Amino acid sequence: MSDTNYVGRFAPSPTGPLHFGSLIAALAGYLEARSQGGTWLVRIEDIDPPREVPGSADSILRALEGFGLTWDGTVLYQSKRLDAYRAAVAGLLAAGHAYRCRCTRRVVNQQPGGIYGGQCRSAGVTAGEESSVRVLTNQLPLAFEDALQGQIVQRLELDVGDYVVQRRDRLFAYQLAVTLDDDYQGVTEIVRGCDLLDSTPRQIHLRGLLGLSQPAYAHHLVALDQSGQKLSKGTGAAALAPKGSASVLFQALEVLCQIPPPDLRLEPVSDQLIWAIKNWDISRLQKISSVKLDEDRNVVQTLHDRLAIPQIQPQ
Repeated sequence: MSDTNYVGRFAPSPTGPLHFGSLIAALAGYLEARSQGGTWLVRIEDIDPPREVPGSADSILRALEGFGLTWDGTVLYQSKRLDAYRAAVAGLLAAGHAYRCRCTRRVVNQQPGGIYGGQCRSAGVTAGEESSVRVLTNQLPLAFEDALQGQIVQRLELDVGDYVVQRRDRLFAYQLAVTLDDDYQGVTEIVRGCDLLDSTPRQIHLRGLLGLSQPAYAHHLVALDQSGQKLSKGTGAAALAPKGSASVLFQALEVLCQIPPPDLRLEPVSDQLIWAIKNWDISRLQKISSVKLDEDRNVVQTLHDRLAIPQIQPQ
């Protein structure tokens, strides 16, 4: 399947169809893997049933195929990995790295900055009570070097607080599932949008507690609409046609700063990808956090302030 040990991935949530913002993420990861002769995996992050839209997982996969973004191996569904998540939570609790917390989201949101203050660290909340499971953090600086955004530093206890790995409704949290599955699949570099950058220190911290190896990270730009909102299912980003479109793929290459030749716009998806793999240069995305697009998906502004992008919120 690959000529190198490089393993990348694309991991969408089935909360709606593929849109232009998620196409950018998929394309960046695909090109980074294929340009190195590596493996590119697809994982469906279906561990939050209340938010999922029936049929959207299949719709996303069909759209990826329509744009020529074929993956290696079989698709991994997080809903098949619940036993692994359950075992990891039990292990964290047994080792004293985590504790049960009865505080509701409303209580947490009322605290300064919405950052959990550790009220239940020594409360002795039992398994029989309605509670979440939080991981203990500390005030030591946690730093990592992102291939595109440079050095990132967080003091987890001060910046995000003790974070949730299992929710009050017993569903497993994103931070836990993504960490375990990236390790399970042998992902060597995580290529994803800047909107997920602030969650990375939690995942690095969790990997350390679980004794897992650390991958490399590259957080690329995200696309914003005319009002400055990130293109997402939550902001009503339009679905892409499942058959794919050469013109849309060309626009995605432009947004990713790859400067495709104008005549490539008229070529089929397959030929565009051949050119893109050969000419992919991820360094063109360095220090860019987002681009603002007009209604025709043309770039009208390039931004460098990643803090202006909505992040995965601490819990």
